[in-house]
Amino acid sequence: MSPRPGYPSSVRMLGGTGGTAMAAAGIVTADAGVFEEVAAGSPPVVRDLALAARDLIFEVEPRTVEVVWPRQRTAGYGTGPKKLSEHFCWLAPYKQHLTFGFFYGSELPDPAGILEPAKHVQGARHPMRHVKVTKPEQLEDPALRAMVEIATTHRVPPLPPKD
Repeated sequence: MSPRPGYPSSVRMLGGTGGTAMAAAGIVTADAGVFEEVAAGSPPVVRDLALAARDLIFEVEPRTVEVVWPRQRTAGYGTGPKKLSEHFCWLAPYKQHLTFGFFYGSELPDPAGILEPAKHVQGARHPMRHVKVTKPEQLEDPALRAMVEIATTHRVPPLPPKD
């Protein structure tokens, strides 16, 4: 991983080395400003939901690794930078809602029934599930917080021990 020009040293690039490849690369960062840039492309209500959702993830697990894909306008969160093997959830701000996704959501207990499958993915056996967030109260739902807590340890390598 290399530093991204113009960003603090806490920002590292995954993938390309410059130009178009760099624009498509993921950015591993501890700097909230990188995700804020992605969220800024959405209306203020959705931007605020996205930033609050990011805060929730880091409240649950402060050592979370964040990878932002500016071109895709998404961010993944996990125990390392690898999307499907180390990430447990993702955020994708759109025009009218925030998608709060879980890579292996179909395998997580969901007694409150908050998760839904992606409509564009064929087959009920696809593991990804998400919550379509449209109002702040959804981010305060204990069921969502519990989902994040469980996801941080499901199918991802463990984080290093806490100090």
